[in-house]
Amino acid sequence: MKLWDKGFSIDQQIEQFTVGNDREIDLFIAKYDIQASIAHAKMLASINIISSEELQQLEEGLKKLTDQLEDGNFVIEDQFEDVHSKIEFELTQHYGEVGKKIHTARSRNDQVLVALHLYYKENLTEIKTLVRTFFDTLLSLSEVHKSVLLPGYTHLQVAMPSSFGLWFSAYAETLVDDIYLLNAALQSVNQNPLGSAAGYGSSFPIDRESTTQELGFETLKYNVVAAQMSRGKNERTIAAALGGIANTLSRFAMDICLYMSQNFGFVSFPNELTTGSSIMPHKKNPDVFELIRGKCNKIQALQTEMILITNNLPSGYHRDFQLLKENVISAVEEMKNILSIFNYSIKQIQVKEFDMNDEKYKYLFTVDNINTLVEEGMSFREAYQKIGLAVENGNYIPDMTKKHTHIGSIHNLCLAEIENKFPK
Repeated sequence: MKLWDKGFSIDQQIEQFTVGNDREIDLFIAKYDIQASIAHAKMLASINIISSEELQQLEEGLKKLTDQLEDGNFVIEDQFEDVHSKIEFELTQHYGEVGKKIHTARSRNDQVLVALHLYYKENLTEIKTLVRTFFDTLLSLSEVHKSVLLPGYTHLQVAMPSSFGLWFSAYAETLVDDIYLLNAALQSVNQNPLGSAAGYGSSFPIDRESTTQELGFETLKYNVVAAQMSRGKNERTIAAALGGIANTLSRFAMDICLYMSQNFGFVSFPNELTTGSSIMPHKKNPDVFELIRGKCNKIQALQTEMILITNNLPSGYHRDFQLLKENVISAVEEMKNILSIFNYSIKQIQVKEFDMNDEKYKYLFTVDNINTLVEEGMSFREAYQKIGLAVENGNYIPDMTKKHTHIGSIHNLCLAEIENKFPK
């Protein structure tokens, strides 16, 4: 069944190519298409397009389909082009002509749009909640390990003393910036496109305000052409927001992989969180963090894909938009999994104290030593040159008596402020 069926058969190869894997992808938005159909039916009844009895039948039928979804029994068979045709068929099969009335005053275009908006809105909100949970975990770890020193690096060279407290809370605060972008994406999809039909509105006296309220949107997309143009633009915004979070998580995962290696040895994890080698019995591999890194880098590539698919398309609907759904939905679902497994794993991190007397950390405190000379009255430039010359001549002896002077104060100053910074 096809919503655009005009009584002739389409070429089998053409159908297979144009439908693609929409049936599988549409299972993610089926719940939301049903929600939108209920709201639309209520609106049709309010303007006397359908009777109250017909509304009752449609609501009953749509509720049964919702139950099938929740039970895992909802299937889009090959005879249907997509979820929309499947739902209309089921309503018509069980309730006759009233099932054919559900499509009045809407197009498959705004059906897809509103279902996607509802899917994005709910799932991006879930991602935000997962980020908040991860954020809280990082701040908790920051407090627990605030006094454990960690070498700071620039250019992957030993630089200055840092701490695990600063390391954990740094990634927590970076997530705050990512949520600013995610909130922008949420605001973009919190606009109701239902009623824009094929992008040029409907001649029926529809009430778009009522469906906006019924579906819980903050506002509606007033211009019907703009509603249709939001398809693609929303996906680009979402891809940017997901890419921001993915960038933070990918860098954090890379740090962990680096710090787990024997050359650094700053952290470890329980054996059950690592994998082994088929020929090297000593190996404890950070596969979960390597996969997080790889998956996050894949998500960051999504924005480029969205731009290339939609760039320079004229206004109105184009079948190119069909290609947006699969990878954006995949990225949303993947991000939820990544955040869950990352939070689960990072809670079990085992922080190690490093040996400050190791030769490779000999110059870790040069800046502290310069500052000591400055405090004693020497100019910074002279102090810098004195310590630099000692390093160059090989007679530098590190003074570690003030190794904690700035780390603890920085940590205590920023932690409470970071916690209050997370956006609503």
